[in-house]
Amino acid sequence: MPSIEGGGVEKNLFIISNYLVTKFQKLSIITISKKYKKKFKSPIKFISPDSEVWDKFGRRFKYFLALIMLIKEIIKDRDITVLSFQANIYCIIICKIFSIRVISRSNSAPIGWSKNFIKKFVFRYFLKKADKTIVNSKDFQRDLKNEFNVNSSCIYNPLNTVEIRKNSKINNKKFFKHKNRLKILNIGRFTEQKDQITLLKSLNILKKKINFEAIIVGRGMRKQNLLNFIRENNLEQFVKIIDFMKNPYPIIKETELFILSSRYEGLPNVLLESLVLKKMVISSNCRTGPKEILLNGKGGLLFEVGNYNQLYKRILYYLRNKKKCKKLLNLAIKNLDRFDMQKNLQKYYKLIAN
Repeated sequence: MPSIEGGGVEKNLFIISNYLVTKFQKLSIITISKKYKKKFKSPIKFISPDSEVWDKFGRRFKYFLALIMLIKEIIKDRDITVLSFQANIYCIIICKIFSIRVISRSNSAPIGWSKNFIKKFVFRYFLKKADKTIVNSKDFQRDLKNEFNVNSSCIYNPLNTVEIRKNSKINNKKFFKHKNRLKILNIGRFTEQKDQITLLKSLNILKKKINFEAIIVGRGMRKQNLLNFIRENNLEQFVKIIDFMKNPYPIIKETELFILSSRYEGLPNVLLESLVLKKMVISSNCRTGPKEILLNGKGGLLFEVGNYNQLYKRILYYLRNKKKCKKLLNLAIKNLDRFDMQKNLQKYYKLIAN
């Protein structure tokens, strides 16, 4: 995992690694992000550059550096299995050159990384070369088969409900300032994928209809775009942006309505975490994950990707039909056992052991 940045993929990495080290004699993590070393249990061998300065470089450079380190490890010991969380194609190529077993774990739907013919060809050819491929939703599994004719194993993200509830009680700080307003929350990197502009467009219509307070949490290159939109549309008194939080659970606990506006996903952890903390969810019906988590709309409200008018109407619907929405929420919570941590971690162990 060359670049650890603190998102949903990383949470899965920590949980899965710390479980697998209890099952296998030797486990190593190759990453450039040395600052996350404490997230891994001590028996895990941490393979990283001595200096943290390399973590300030871009993701592509970190890929290159981590792949060089992987080659060095392969030269030292050919009897290994590589589980790739990131830079999967490059990792598969290196492992096949050296005849090393490799398991590829994809994190986001093909629609997000196969937009042109050349990319499609490369992914179609090399993904098949992995010994096993893991995806985190059934829709994702179908997309991979249909787009690239790649068979994969679906293992849901292991959901640590105990840790989520425990961490939600840590911070006593109040994030929302107004008691009598609808509290709306969005968490995600400020990228085109997460599409917070669609959320802001819906809130711009909503400001004339209801009293609300919205918080968007994250970091990324498109932060200034969001701030510009907020300023240009006089949304400052309704919307604020908060930088990335290592522990987002207290703010999720405080909100009333969680909104995911993504263009594509894999299986968004933040939706599962919101449901664990009993928060109503409105999500884009993007590929893949939200529809699966929300039981095709029976466990929450869905809107078309990028359709801010539809999102605005979904928010109004929630506000006017809270009893009906409570039933949707209860059904979604009741079905969270699919994502049980131990159950899904055992699936990882069995797949790798086989």
